[in-house]
Amino acid sequence: MKAKVDIQTVLTRLADPEKRPSFSILYHLSDLGREEVLRFQATWSELPVSRRRWIARNLVELAEEHVELYYNPLFRWLLEDPDPVVRVQAIEGLWEDENVNLINPLVRMLREDPDENVRAAAASALGRFVLLGELGEIDGPLAMVAEKALLATIHTPQESLEVRRRAVEAIAYSSESGIRDVIRNAYYDEDERMRISAVFAMGRSADRYWRSIVLAELKSALPEMRFEAARACGELELRDSVPMLGMLTEDEDIEVRQAAIWALGRIGGREARRILLKHLHSKEEAIRDAAEAALEELTFGEDALSFPVYDDEEEDNNREFWDSLDDDQDR
Repeated sequence: MKAKVDIQTVLTRLADPEKRPSFSILYHLSDLGREEVLRFQATWSELPVSRRRWIARNLVELAEEHVELYYNPLFRWLLEDPDPVVRVQAIEGLWEDENVNLINPLVRMLREDPDENVRAAAASALGRFVLLGELGEIDGPLAMVAEKALLATIHTPQESLEVRRRAVEAIAYSSESGIRDVIRNAYYDEDERMRISAVFAMGRSADRYWRSIVLAELKSALPEMRFEAARACGELELRDSVPMLGMLTEDEDIEVRQAAIWALGRIGGREARRILLKHLHSKEEAIRDAAEAALEELTFGEDALSFPVYDDEEEDNNREFWDSLDDDQDR
């Protein structure tokens, strides 16, 4: 591992107006101490906005690619940057930060930030704390702060569609009463983008109540909707979706094909394995890689579980009910 470069050398290179700093210099902004962070802040305020955006974007990329790098103190500070692009990058950079003291800043940004993209990013990030509340990893009242802010946003008609749809996606983790109504209303919204977010939320909810809609949307004319429906089938582990997912692995849209392959890996079973093995020999590298990853997921699931993913008898008993919903939707 390369020796750590002195912080002043790093800051000098970042501030050099004659040339863009090398990508590698950003490695040395990881794990800064308090005094180093203060010196970074002093230099940051003097940088032009284009340089600040470049640094913030690449710090996020590095943090995603290298788990050993830790930029959270910088991202926390950048939440207050005057540039909205930097603020969005700061939120994205904190994607693994599960400290509950991040909830209030995100709620404030969701409610008050003047930029739509920042508010949308804050809504998406709050979903993480809704999930942590559901898993019992943070106190319920703290998770409820995030949920109430998201619900208020969803029910604010003056808010932009982009922010409201991200709030719908985020609140989907919640098991609170009324969330089904939120997702249902989103699905029947007049804007197709909100409907697509609703199907995303159906998968995220882990609620088999949405089975019939998700299965129907596998046949959507919109590739974005087919993509989300395929992902939702995987999240909900709908075994009766396997034949249609197999067809979608031949879809004209490569992202739909990849989503279908991913879903087959989540659902598992002999037929899913057969389909995935076929795609190991695809002419497209992206499809081969997706099939290989899905087979690894499938094998891991088979090795880890010694019990059925769901009760087949219960599924059969409910089939008449779901079929009636399908008939209603067709009409």
